[in-house]
Amino acid sequence: MATAQSWLVTGGAGFIGSHLVEALLAGGHRVTVLDDLSTGSRANLAAVEENPRLRIIESKVSGYAGLGELVDGMDGVYHLAAAVGVELVVRSPIRTIQTNLDETEAILAAVSRRKVPVLVASTSEVYGKSLKEEFSEEDDLLIGPPHLGRWSYACSKLMDEFLGLAYARERGLPVVIARIFNTVGPRQTGRYGMVLPRFIAAAQAGHPLRVFGDGRQTRCFCYVGDTVTALRLLLEGPAARGQVVNVGGTREVTILDLARQVISAVGATSSIEFVSYDEAYAPGFEDMQRRRPATGKLLCLTGFQPSVSLEEIIRRTAGAGAVQRLS
Repeated sequence: MATAQSWLVTGGAGFIGSHLVEALLAGGHRVTVLDDLSTGSRANLAAVEENPRLRIIESKVSGYAGLGELVDGMDGVYHLAAAVGVELVVRSPIRTIQTNLDETEAILAAVSRRKVPVLVASTSEVYGKSLKEEFSEEDDLLIGPPHLGRWSYACSKLMDEFLGLAYARERGLPVVIARIFNTVGPRQTGRYGMVLPRFIAAAQAGHPLRVFGDGRQTRCFCYVGDTVTALRLLLEGPAARGQVVNVGGTREVTILDLARQVISAVGATSSIEFVSYDEAYAPGFEDMQRRRPATGKLLCLTGFQPSVSLEEIIRRTAGAGAVQRLS
């Protein structure tokens, strides 16, 4: 068994964070979660909350007075704390920008003192309005105009990337930037607009599945367990430090086909209801029509590629008994 290490997971009570915490604890490590529970929940950690190797601190990263001392005792930091979900981004743009910038700035300043390795979770949203068939880490980025609040999330996460890489260049900080694409699985909530839990919750309740736009937009979904494995490999080895790496699946599916697959998997008789973006979010909302990652860099650096199929992802998520409702 590998030597036990100490890891800090900011946003560790969130969807991806809680699965990461479980994986680290299962490996015999010590884990500290720092989360203000604004979008995460202690319920996500219910299975491991009594583990003596787990410590939970309820606080914003930027508001925790002992942050410097806390990170000094860590072997590495997974920085997942962020504003999440399209609905939150559209409804609360100030909160979105401040959360993403302030929390990342605080964690980078803290870890830079002793050069503690840190993984900063970014997002496929930074690729903006690209029309390429797949998105590569070296691509130019095309973000929409600032009067459309939908792009505030992408810009704030892109600034996180710039700041992290600036710390790498100027201060020698071992930073990895993970651009995460559409991760799904048990415990993900539909409360902030996440599509798969919304569909599953609606189908299980016998309600119509609301498809935004014409449903022909495509996404590539990655099982949360695969994402967690990729994040660990990226941070726990030296190969990816100072680099930006896509993390996600590569099988494209239209949102309309996803809705049909969910209805079939759940055995529901739900209908599909088309809803305009203006009605769902706000006038002028722009969506990305494709979002397929190039994952060759992830494979080259870690030897890992996601393996859980979309059919299995839907089955596990629908059958977990933990799809959180929209309210």
